[in-house]
Amino acid sequence: MAKERALRRAAREAEAAKLRAKRARLSARRQRRRAVVARLTPQRRRTGRLLARRSRGERAGIVIVTLVLLGLVWFLVDDVALRLVLTVLLLLCLPALVIVALGRRAG
Repeated sequence: MAKERALRRAAREAEAAKLRAKRARLSARRQRRRAVVARLTPQRRRTGRLLARRSRGERAGIVIVTLVLLGLVWFLVDDVALRLVLTVLLLLCLPALVIVALGRRAG
């Protein structure tokens, strides 16, 4: 009777060892997969910058339109004092114009 119990216990221990080895292989495989995915996935970067709320295209549009307007002011207006006043006025009103044109987004 003791030999039978010993044989059954040995069989159970062998099955348990196989199961532990299989779980360890699966766990290692899962960890390797997570490491690869983490390495390949771009990191989400949080910035506190105001311009980060706008897409790259919107920011490019804002810069291009501003430069075009400044160019028009400096090419079409003859008086230097008026050029400076219009430049300062444009730069001061630019944030309000951007919000009106593109809308305010909830960050």
